[in-house]
Amino acid sequence: MGVKVRLRKSYYEAEDSKRRRDRAKGRAKTGAKIEAKKAFMLDVSFEMENELVVLFGPSGSGKTTLFKCISGITDPDCGNITVNNKVYYNKNNKINLPIQKRNLGYVFQNYTLFPHMDVRKNIECGLKNWNKESREERVMEMMSLLHIEELEKRYPFQLSGGQKQRVALARALAPRPELLLLDEPFSALDKGIKTEFIEKIKSLQNKLKIPLLFITHSLEEAFMLADRVLVMHGGKIQQFGTLDEISYHPENRHVAELTGLSNLFDDARVVGYDEISKSTVLMSGDLKIRINSLELNPGNLISWGIHPEDITFLLPGSEDQDKNIYQAYVSSVINKGPKKKITVKLIRHYKTLIAEVPAQFVESLRLSAGDSCLIKMEMSKVVVF
Repeated sequence: MGVKVRLRKSYYEAEDSKRRRDRAKGRAKTGAKIEAKKAFMLDVSFEMENELVVLFGPSGSGKTTLFKCISGITDPDCGNITVNNKVYYNKNNKINLPIQKRNLGYVFQNYTLFPHMDVRKNIECGLKNWNKESREERVMEMMSLLHIEELEKRYPFQLSGGQKQRVALARALAPRPELLLLDEPFSALDKGIKTEFIEKIKSLQNKLKIPLLFITHSLEEAFMLADRVLVMHGGKIQQFGTLDEISYHPENRHVAELTGLSNLFDDARVVGYDEISKSTVLMSGDLKIRINSLELNPGNLISWGIHPEDITFLLPGSEDQDKNIYQAYVSSVINKGPKKKITVKLIRHYKTLIAEVPAQFVESLRLSAGDSCLIKMEMSKVVVF
């Protein structure tokens, strides 16, 4: 059971219309063949069970192309796709099920509701082979599940963004899919409605017990939704793991940067092991850092970093270099509502760090630009890769 995907797909850049016309004229004169420029190769392999997996990565990393291959909109160059032991695609065995025979639900970014159909008819679209009684029962069940009974006779132009979202979900879930694909469905929603739908999606996934793949480039959405996160960059999977694994054990710099590790340094050298604190000791320039014990050899060069929210500010009198406590001064303070973003520069060390701390705590310490302060980096929160 579950989903197994292994595929490759060449991804090409589209040529602008003027360039195509110019090249076409050149071909007419010379007979030269016109070829689109290859941007990168989508090359992925992963397996998932009945869980909510978030595809996370920047625009152009291949997330939507992967969805199109799974759904049948786009054909891969090679590989295989299996959902609950049903083969959707297998290049070697010449299997490529058409879209209508792939039992999955797909919610697009713009919802793609049919404008000439009311809500009921939109939901019924995937139930054409059902008998009338079963179809009506299923539509009512979906409208009740998504709380849209009162919208039954409305048309898409009469719906708000949140209402369209509910209808699109109801339509995707109506045929009882084996897999649900959601392609950035929250991008058009304001923050309040978005939070509501994140809770709804989690609730639905727990009830339906089907695999759910969710595309987003929002780190906040990924952390609120995911059972596991599949991090993509440049058409390849960089890491597939739990939130804790990708946040505190990134496999490379791409993952570290994409998951919000803004304090990143590539200059650390392992100098040894401290028996007293049971820690591995690093030197980053002239800055000594202790991290949780790792099997690293003295002299190894590694990268390290710390998330802004994992930097804490201490009261004066807590100086102790053995506990990753450092003297610094505040470079700037930026208000971010309930939190404040504080840039600090370490005294005697050429390092600048960014921290995010509760606004009330900052106000209680009366911190402002130019003030001296003490910061701490917990050994367990220092990330190395």
